[in-house]
Amino acid sequence: MLVDNGDFSNMLGWISIACWIVVYSPQIYENYSLQSGEGLSVLFVIVWLFGDLCNLFGALLANLLPTVIIIALYYSICDIILMFQIYYYRWKRGRSAGVDEETPLLTGNTSQNSQTPVSAAVLILRYTGAVLFVFATGILAWWINSKTEKTEEHPKHPPTAAVQWIIQILGWTSAVSYLSARVPQIAKNLRTRCEGLSPALFYFAILGNVTYSWSIIAKSTDRDYLITNASWLAGSALTVFLDLIVLGQFFYYRPPRMV
Repeated sequence: MLVDNGDFSNMLGWISIACWIVVYSPQIYENYSLQSGEGLSVLFVIVWLFGDLCNLFGALLANLLPTVIIIALYYSICDIILMFQIYYYRWKRGRSAGVDEETPLLTGNTSQNSQTPVSAAVLILRYTGAVLFVFATGILAWWINSKTEKTEEHPKHPPTAAVQWIIQILGWTSAVSYLSARVPQIAKNLRTRCEGLSPALFYFAILGNVTYSWSIIAKSTDRDYLITNASWLAGSALTVFLDLIVLGQFFYYRPPRMV
C-alpha cells in the first residue's frame, strides 16, 4: 500500500473537510442572491447548530482527529451565518417580528431564478467538476499536512470514566440532533417545493458524511475504538439517508431545473 491506515484516514478526513467547506457556500450564496433565507427551516438550522456544538465539545473531550474537530468548528460557524442571513433578510425586508418561518418565498429574484432551467448535461458537468475539485483539494491539504506534521501525539492520560460518559452523551445527542434537524426541513419542502434551497447543500453533505465516516473506520476497526466513535458514525451515516430524501424532493418538485 502507498499509505497506511492512519494516512488514509487523515486523507479522507481532509477530503471531508473540503466537502464541508464547499457545502455551505451554495446555500449562503443562494440566500444572498435571493436576499432571503426562507428556503431554510429555522428549526432545521437551530437543531443542526445544537448538534454541531455537541459534536465539537464531544470531539474535544475525546481527543479525536484534528480533522474531526476542525469540521465540527466549521459546522458551527456556518450554522450561525445561515441563521444570521435568515433573520437579517427578514429584518431588511421590513417584516414584523411575528412573521412565521413557513411564509412562502415571494420575491422577484425567486421567480427570475426559477425561469432559468439547467440541462442535465450541464448539471452533470458542474457537479462532476465540483467533486473532482473537492477531492483534489482534500488530497492536497492532506499531503501538505503530512509533510509538515508527520507524527500524531496521543493523550498520555486517557479520559476518566466520567468524561467518557459525557463524551458519549454529547456524541449521541449530536447524532440525534442531526437526524431530527432534517425532519422540519423535509416538512417545509412540502410547502415551499424546495424554493430558495440549494441542492448542493445536501449533495455535498452526503459526500462529506460518507468520507467523514470512512475516515473514522479507516483509522481502526478495533471494537473499543468503534464503540467510542459509534455516535459520530451514526450521526453521519444515518443523515445520508435523510439527505437523499431531500435530493429526491428537488427532483420531484423542480423538474425544469433538474432535467
